Amino acid sequence: MTSNFVDYVKILVRSGKGGAGSAHLLRVKYNAKAGPDGGDGGRGGHVILRGNSQRWTLLHLKYTKHVFAEDGEHGGENLCTGRTGRDQILEVPLGCVCRDADTGEVLGEVTEDGQELIIAKGGRGGLGNDHFKSPTNRTPRYAQPGEPAVERWVVIELKVLADVGLVGFPNAGKSTLLSVVSAAKPAIADYPFTTLVPNLGIVKYRDDQSFCIADIPGIIEGASDGKGLGIRFLRHIERNSILLFMVSCEQLDINHEYEVLLEELRRYNPELLDKQRILAVTKCDILDDTMMQQLRGHLPQGIDSIFISAVSGLHIQELKDLIFQKLQTENSVYDTEVTNPSDPA
Repeated sequence: MTSNFVDYVKILVRSGKGGAGSAHLLRVKYNAKAGPDGGDGGRGGHVILRGNSQRWTLLHLKYTKHVFAEDGEHGGENLCTGRTGRDQILEVPLGCVCRDADTGEVLGEVTEDGQELIIAKGGRGGLGNDHFKSPTNRTPRYAQPGEPAVERWVVIELKVLADVGLVGFPNAGKSTLLSVVSAAKPAIADYPFTTLVPNLGIVKYRDDQSFCIADIPGIIEGASDGKGLGIRFLRHIERNSILLFMVSCEQLDINHEYEVLLEELRRYNPELLDKQRILAVTKCDILDDTMMQQLRGHLPQGIDSIFISAVSGLHIQELKDLIFQKLQTENSVYDTEVTNPSDPA
């Protein structure tokens, strides 16, 4: 079955050429040499990415391989400027990054609704001969050509925008948790790699507040070297404020499992380790209070941890409280940095 979630496309884009300026000389009755009146050429069309908050995937661009903007028209007589070439606008979901496919250069990111990013700039139109007249040359017979088009292969990648990213091994209960705390309906089964694409869910909180959770396919050891599916989707947690690590209580060494996940993230992008973290020990409906208390002494140090069960609802509300508290802390730090920027060095 073909998935409707597409987060990567490669497209050949070409802007429009600028129109050439006109070298026309005005000729009127009784004056065969009335002077230059050539107009400027029109600008070639841009290729533009525009953010659209109503789109969640790049599916509409999956089969789009060539996007060409319109050329600008040439200048005309009577100082008429050529028509500007029509732009080609590609609407993309928020969180998209565009880079040059050949050089890897990042051309920009689209993170706001209505934001526009020019990825192939249209050529400027050439100047008409009217710009080149001078006291010593009253009838210039030349004009500028328009600038050439820009053509390149670009890669557009979607990094979903969410407050919380779920990180864990396959079958750790990530999709089950998402289905319980939100209205999302991810595929759930008792075998690994049930989740093949990222899923988003909006979690309703107290006083009509909410936050967004992203569930990505499970990571396996060696994911940063290309094993499994996790490395392909790790970019979707790069924008999250909080990483919620999920490890099943059935694992013999929860601390080791957590360290393996942490190492895979470090090898993929060390900046991910700067994010706030929470450890949720899942499937704890099979444990009693005494067993959880004994297990707590074997959990990693320096990270908030909580025992949960998405099936029985154990400590789910407490998990929401902890997440929301950390989100508020994150927002407070951000607001402080914006309102009180540090002095320049």
